[in-house]
Amino acid sequence: MTYPELYILRHGETEWNAENRMQGWLNSPLTAKGQRDAARQGEILRGLDLEGFSFWSSPSGRAFQTAGLACGVLAESIHTDIRLREIGVGEWSGRLRLDLPMPDGPDPELAQYEMAPGGEGFAAVTDRAAAFLADLKGPAVLITHGITSRAIRSIVAREHALANPSIHGGQGCVYHLKDGVQKLLT
Repeated sequence: MTYPELYILRHGETEWNAENRMQGWLNSPLTAKGQRDAARQGEILRGLDLEGFSFWSSPSGRAFQTAGLACGVLAESIHTDIRLREIGVGEWSGRLRLDLPMPDGPDPELAQYEMAPGGEGFAAVTDRAAAFLADLKGPAVLITHGITSRAIRSIVAREHALANPSIHGGQGCVYHLKDGVQKLLT
């Protein structure tokens, strides 16, 4: 399948990111660093030709706050879509990661999400991300979350998108995806 050109932003650092807490569908406000992350993303975007791009955000407060800071002067409107929200972590919402089991393996943070009792799981996030992409009518700037960004990027750029996985990657930078190729803009 061919996908439109995308710029993907992860929300800025939140209080719970700084504390290493699982957020999932809950919200935590941006820290001062998170606000600088979003401002940096805005600087990157202002250097691009975004004519004809739509702007889409997760409805989560941290993502929408990032969208306003990064895209507010660029976007006529910022749409929200629940399919861009973060992975659900069920009973682990709000818990410190250090208090939770951490599996071994090449990507233990993602595996930890898979273990969350009552959690959503990466396959379900990928399914809703694919449904969102199927409905997208043209090039877009997406403001979302770490795991949801990974899902979108793995759909569009395949295995190359996750060559160096990082649970905290993406804050303060922008991923550009075009013709199945991912480029990190910093």
